[in-house]
Amino acid sequence: MKLVPLSDRVVLKQLEAEDKTESGIILTSASQEKPQEAEVIAVGPGGIVDGKEVTMQVKEGQKVIYSKYSGTEVKLDGEEYIIVRQNDILAVVE
Repeated sequence: MKLVPLSDRVVLKQLEAEDKTESGIILTSASQEKPQEAEVIAVGPGGIVDGKEVTMQVKEGQKVIYSKYSGTEVKLDGEEYIIVRQNDILAVVE
């Protein structure tokens, strides 16, 4: 199956959390914070949202940073995805 976002929605796949700190300490899964960095999997068409014209500024394959408590988590074919609105994406990582 394939997720096809509507309107100004973007499908993200969260990147793996680091299991080791910079100094070499290994973290347990309970102490790991969910990363806010993700890869763009699919992008909606944009259009008129809440009476305003929205052009999509992200593309598939880009790495982005998104707002910590935004989006809806979904599981499809054993994979976990997050669906967010484009305005919940804070930055593109280059």
